[in-house]
Amino acid sequence: MGNRYKIMVVDDIYENLQLLTDILDSSIYEVAAFSNPVTAASEAADLMPDLILLDINMPQMDGYDLCRLIKKDEITRQIPVVFISALSEAFDKVRAFNAGGLDYITKPFHIDELNARIQTHIQIRKLQAKLEISNIDLKKTIDEQLEEIAAAQISTIIAIVKLAEARDDETGQHIERTRTFCRLLAEQLGKSGKYSKIIDDTFVSTIYVSSPLHDVGKIAISDMILRKAGKLTYDEFEIMKQHTIYGMETLSKVHDEYPQNSFINMGIKIAWYHHERWDGKGYPTGLAGYEIPIEARIMAVADVYDALRSRRSYKEAFSHEVSRDIIFEESGKRFDPDIVEAFSELDFEKNYSLISSVR
Repeated sequence: MGNRYKIMVVDDIYENLQLLTDILDSSIYEVAAFSNPVTAASEAADLMPDLILLDINMPQMDGYDLCRLIKKDEITRQIPVVFISALSEAFDKVRAFNAGGLDYITKPFHIDELNARIQTHIQIRKLQAKLEISNIDLKKTIDEQLEEIAAAQISTIIAIVKLAEARDDETGQHIERTRTFCRLLAEQLGKSGKYSKIIDDTFVSTIYVSSPLHDVGKIAISDMILRKAGKLTYDEFEIMKQHTIYGMETLSKVHDEYPQNSFINMGIKIAWYHHERWDGKGYPTGLAGYEIPIEARIMAVADVYDALRSRRSYKEAFSHEVSRDIIFEESGKRFDPDIVEAFSELDFEKNYSLISSVR
């Protein structure tokens, strides 16, 4: 019973249903006969037949409409539909195919031809089902392998970035804090209608893994400048500013190898532009306002807040209240006002403390 193919037959004339049921070999096919097309429509998803044989001229609902309903339903749309009708005009056949029919058999039909066509369509459907399963399994395998490769790439890059971070971050948690701040800010911005089409779940997850790349260019900056206790000279600061260029150039080389990698693509924008200012007085390019990529504008707030809160060789750590007030004061000058507003709605102090306590 379980190995038989299911065929749904829909025809409002009892004699036609009986004839088709008798013709179809019961050892091969399990026939579900329906004289009411409305009932057939409601039962199709539950029965999930391997093939539907469908008449056209029926009361309440004709075969064209029933076929369209079957093809509209996500569950049943792949079931092959074969029309069997006394209508023999080309117009009728075209309507049947336009409604989603796979084949058209004109009454009166030859039994051998009917059986041959049914067997052919069922075998095709059987092969399609196997192909679908194979494609699903293949996609799953590829996705798992890509995830493993991506995770390995991210882990390697983060490890390199942390080595660079260790040269001028005495707390060792700058990356973890800023990536969390970026995620929180992105999530908050995504709630507003202004950014809902730009910031989705993919954006949020990407900025979380990309934001640690913001200072990767500092690898090229000497310790004499990077760890200097005190204010940098003009010339030293000009050299320090180059870390944005070094970061962009380094990641661009990776981009050349993996041009579709969203993690690297966003990392380039963040590394290059996170020191730009809303008022256009930042570096390295002097972009202003919305010219600055949104991910870099988010990073700017996260990076500065963490820098204010953290002790460095040239400064003591500021309290959350002082750091918050500085961020507010720079709204519309250094920072995008929308991101400062999102910052004001989040508990950065709690997250700073939680991450900083992890060793």
